[in-house]
Amino acid sequence: MYTYSRQITDLPKAQILVVGSGSAGATAAITAARLGAKVTLVERYGFMGGISTQVLDTIYGFYTPGSQARKVVGGIPDMIVDELFQRKAAICRPNTYGAGQGISYDPETLKVVWETVASQSGVRILYHSLVVDVIAEKNTLRGVVIANKSGLFRLMADLVIDASGDADVAAACGVPFESAKDGKIQSLTTTFKLINVDVARAMQVKKNELHALMASAEEYDLPRKEGSVHITPLDGVMATNMTRVTNVDPNDVEQLSRAEIEGRRQAMEYTRFLIERVTGYEKASLGGLSTQIGVRESRRIFGEYRLTRADVLSAKKFDDAIAQCGAPIEEHHAGADTRWEYLPVGETYHIPYRCLLPQNVDGLLVAGRCLSADHDAHASVRSMGQCMAMGQAAGAAAALAVSNDRTPREIKIPDLQDSLRKLGAVL
Repeated sequence: MYTYSRQITDLPKAQILVVGSGSAGATAAITAARLGAKVTLVERYGFMGGISTQVLDTIYGFYTPGSQARKVVGGIPDMIVDELFQRKAAICRPNTYGAGQGISYDPETLKVVWETVASQSGVRILYHSLVVDVIAEKNTLRGVVIANKSGLFRLMADLVIDASGDADVAAACGVPFESAKDGKIQSLTTTFKLINVDVARAMQVKKNELHALMASAEEYDLPRKEGSVHITPLDGVMATNMTRVTNVDPNDVEQLSRAEIEGRRQAMEYTRFLIERVTGYEKASLGGLSTQIGVRESRRIFGEYRLTRADVLSAKKFDDAIAQCGAPIEEHHAGADTRWEYLPVGETYHIPYRCLLPQNVDGLLVAGRCLSADHDAHASVRSMGQCMAMGQAAGAAAALAVSNDRTPREIKIPDLQDSLRKLGAVL
């Protein structure tokens, strides 16, 4: 018989517990706290931001594509972006593939911005802590079990927001979901940055010219032949989105571990290609790799409504709208290119609140890329701007629910939409 050295200790109860501090979770926690709730945020890394500060350096989805970009995200996300610009750590730039104006930023500065705004808003932050189990009573989630260097802890909450990206909490509660085992899943990418770049000369190399060089570079192992490299707010620094690791189930830790190794191997090969073959990179060096490989898609829950490909491409509107999105379907499949499908020019679709409401469980909301959507709809709505908007909606809904002693399903949609508009959200 085995014995265990650690006992589970109780932590102070939270009104609202947010699991994961990516762009969705960070925004959810800040929103709920600013609306008066007592919020605890659990994050497995030692910094906030998730993919936004460990892989990505550009916010997409704030604007619609096209020659006349329209801003479709607002509120708490504006506060974060404004802070980046005030610190001279962000610039606006057109997307390489026409997916709308992007906001490129310094990820290291964003780490500080996220936690500064969260702390000033009253969020209790627990870093280096991983949710390892859930505590449920019948069909209601009551709390979670977390593990960290201090031990195992029981953390109860009136309401939980799963912003883990992988729907870890929802899956543990028995919420139905789709994943790699059920069909198509997008490829993973290790991003990297190059320093000492002659940016002026590098920018003279057009997209088609870069792709042609990739296609003809037979002496290099380049799985993706149309990756992008772009300017950043930092002098002499260019950031990339090039590597492609395919056919990986991100929920299988052995597959994910192999993907991390392969992603870094590819990053070194793409770096060698750029330095040896592309104008402006002759004296460049690898300046850093993403903290972890970028996961675009893992679990997608089944919620009270499931956003579909048809909803996206028809620019569908919903009565329970909590955000807008004009981003195209951007599928990074297993091939050497990327599939793009665009909405009608200047149009957006609505993200329904019901996509954040998991089936079968009360006391739980999801936010971010684990929302309820099919594969193609997810390839559009996963943009960082929309994840922030979903986080804002989940935070506002949670604050509304706990202040009125209601479940997330019981709150009134007009009340939620009114709260979001007062924050500055674009509905």
